[in-house]
Amino acid sequence: METPMQPLAEVFGFVVDDLSDQAERYRRFKLCPYNNRVPNCTKDKANDPLGVCSIYYNADENRPGETVITCPVRFRQDWLIAENAANFFFDSSVSWTSLSEIRLKDKYGQSAGNIDLVLVAYNSKGKIIDFGPIEIQSVYISGNVRKPFEYYMEDRAERSNMDWGRLADYYPRPDFLSSSRKRLAPQLLYKGGILNAWKKKQAIVLQRNFHETLPPLPEVSADRAEIAWFLYDLKPNGTRLELTLAKTVYTEFWPALNTITTPEPGNVEDFIEHLQLKLSEKNGDGSPDAPSLTDITLV
Repeated sequence: METPMQPLAEVFGFVVDDLSDQAERYRRFKLCPYNNRVPNCTKDKANDPLGVCSIYYNADENRPGETVITCPVRFRQDWLIAENAANFFFDSSVSWTSLSEIRLKDKYGQSAGNIDLVLVAYNSKGKIIDFGPIEIQSVYISGNVRKPFEYYMEDRAERSNMDWGRLADYYPRPDFLSSSRKRLAPQLLYKGGILNAWKKKQAIVLQRNFHETLPPLPEVSADRAEIAWFLYDLKPNGTRLELTLAKTVYTEFWPALNTITTPEPGNVEDFIEHLQLKLSEKNGDGSPDAPSLTDITLV
């Protein structure tokens, strides 16, 4: 598939060049086909939603592009994520259902955040006998996706294959690094730390291409796993893109967290060289005009 010269892959649940009556109905009424908590899309602004489910991404300008999910609700297609996580959490004979946006508190009653989805197993009397949390992580976007979205929505028939200028400033691209450092790692540390202390298994839902930007996680067998990383892709199926499980990675909690949050240090000499360059630029001639630490005599 050749990557278009515009960034939008899916808008209100349908690929941008799908102008069928069904696709246009979803766009006209700003509906979400992926089990949002209400019928409409609520991304960014409830009254003016940014209905972009996924964007095109070209890691290499010489390679065909991939689609990157930018809305966590997009992962709810057909509730595949719940079915796969339930197989990890529970025995196949257990009855279960899902609850969304469940607040998690620490020992002192302070919020550690909301759990995206919690699967609860219950007995014949409706009493909860077990639960399993699911954390869903889409990808942050750098640049501006609202401008091409609004431009496309003004004239969808003529602009589904618009040239947005891939090298233009603020062209929207996935920000995998911020997604892991600012979102995934803190979620694991705070919410995951509480759940791990309770000895609860955890399921994390990511897209495969996001997971590939993380350092390799130390894997274990499924029966030893404390976390199951469910990695999904979007695969063409007729005129739609279909959520498909690409791989499941099983890890323990702390080895995975330590791997994600521990940076690989570079050479300290390179940093000193950078400092020297900055000092030389500041002083003009490259000679320090302030005494160094070794020149100072302590009294």
